[in-house]
Amino acid sequence: MNTETTSLHAAAVPAPVLPTVDAHIYPKGGLDVLSREEVARLRDVSSGMHDLLRRCALAVLTSGSASDDPRAAQELYPHFDIEVHQQDRGMRIDLRGAPAMAFVDGHIIRGVAELLFAVVRDLAYTAIELGPESAADLQTSAGITDAVFRLLRNARVLHPSNPNLVVCWGGHSIGREEYVYTKQVGYELGLRGMDIETGCGPGAMKGPMKGATIAHAKQRRRNSRYIGITEPGIIAAESPNPIVNHLVIMPDIEKRLEAFVRMGHGIIVFPGGVGTAEEILYLLGILLREENAGSYFPVILTGPAGSAPYFEQIDRFIRLTLGDTAASLYEIVVSDPVKVARHMHRGIQKVRDQRIAQKDSFFFSWSMHIPLDLQSPFVPTHEAMASLDLHHGRRPFELAADLRRAFSGIVAGNVKEDGMRRIEQFGPFEIHGDADIMQALDALLLAFVEQRRMKISGEYRPCYRVVQ
Repeated sequence: MNTETTSLHAAAVPAPVLPTVDAHIYPKGGLDVLSREEVARLRDVSSGMHDLLRRCALAVLTSGSASDDPRAAQELYPHFDIEVHQQDRGMRIDLRGAPAMAFVDGHIIRGVAELLFAVVRDLAYTAIELGPESAADLQTSAGITDAVFRLLRNARVLHPSNPNLVVCWGGHSIGREEYVYTKQVGYELGLRGMDIETGCGPGAMKGPMKGATIAHAKQRRRNSRYIGITEPGIIAAESPNPIVNHLVIMPDIEKRLEAFVRMGHGIIVFPGGVGTAEEILYLLGILLREENAGSYFPVILTGPAGSAPYFEQIDRFIRLTLGDTAASLYEIVVSDPVKVARHMHRGIQKVRDQRIAQKDSFFFSWSMHIPLDLQSPFVPTHEAMASLDLHHGRRPFELAADLRRAFSGIVAGNVKEDGMRRIEQFGPFEIHGDADIMQALDALLLAFVEQRRMKISGEYRPCYRVVQ
C-alpha cells in the first residue's frame, strides 16, 4: 500500500506534548472505497464511533510504544484528530496533530499506514455489518461464529493454504531473558515455514514475530504473515508492534479469542500475566468439552529455564481447579526452542490430517465447538465479578469459563479505560469462591505482581480483592 502526504509541519507546542504532524493519507489498492453510510458513521462524533476511531488510530500511530496506560497517548497528543473522507477517486484520511514518530521525511511509514487503514476497515465493517440491525444474529452461537468468519474474511487474513499458523500467547510485560527466548522460538518456527499470529502488542507478542522474520529471510520465504488480532479495549494499551503486517480489530475480547482458536493450527504459550491466564483458561474451557474430545489441537507452554517456576505454578493451579484431565491437554517444554518448534510442526501435520478426514477447512475450523456462554461478551462490573461461581463440584469446562471471566475482569481493571474508571469509582473488584481455589488464585495473582507481569511501567495497585 503506497501513501502520499501533504501539509507536513511540526507543531510548536510546549512540553510535554511531543512533535506532531498534519497529513493527508491516500491508500493505493486494498481499502480505497467506503460507502457514504460508513464514512458518516466514522465521522459522527455524537455516535461514539469517532472517539473509538480516534483512540485506535492513535494507538497505531504510536506503534512500538513502551506504555500500557490507555490514557498515556491521549495525554501526550491531546490535539490529535482523524477524519475519513470518501472522494470520487477513493478514500482520504486527514490527520491533525498526529505523532511525528509515524513519519519519515514527510511521508508516513508504510507499515503504519497499512495498520491505520486496517483500523478504518475493521471499525467501518463492524459498525455496518454487526450494528443494531444484526443484534438477533448475534444471539446464537452459529451467528457469532459466522460474524467472526466474516470479520476475518473482510480483513483478508483467511488463506486456503496448508496449515502453518502458530498462535503465540504471552505477556506484554516480560523480562529480557523471556523476551529473547520468545525470539528464539519464533526463529525455529520460521525456519520450519510457520507463520505467527499474536495479540499484536509488545513483549511475548513481538518476540516470536521478530525471530520468525529473520528465519523467513534466511529461507527466502516471501509473503510471510505476522497477524495481530486485538480489540478496541486492548489496542489503546497495547499498541501494535512494528512487525505486524496484518492487523485485525475484533469487536470484543470473546470474538478475538474465538478468532485465535478457529484460525490457528496450534498454540504456544509464553510466560505472561492475567491476560495470558485468561487465554489459557478460555482454551481449556473449549478443549474440555465432550463435543471437542476427538479434536486434536497442539498446545505447548514454554519459556527459558528461569521461567520454570512460573509454569509449575500455572500447572498446579489448573490441576487444583480443573483436574489432571485439563493438564493433559498441554505440554510444558522448558528452555528448548528447537523441541518446541519440532513438536509444534509435527502437531500441525496431525491437525492437517484431521481436518482432511473431517472435511474441515484449513483456514477456519468450523468443527471446533465453542458454546454461547464463551462467545457472549462479559462486562466486568463489580456485581458481575462478585457473582462468579468459583467453587468445586462444577463441570470443569464451566469452572474454566468463570475463572476465565475473573481474569478478564482483572485485565479490564488493569489496562482498559472503562475498567480503570470502574475501579477508581467503586474500588477493587471482589472475587468469591472456595477457600483452596481463592488461596491458589491469590497466590498466582500475587506472583504476577511480584514478577512485574501486570504492568510495564510504574507501581502496580491491585484492582481486585480475593474473598474466601
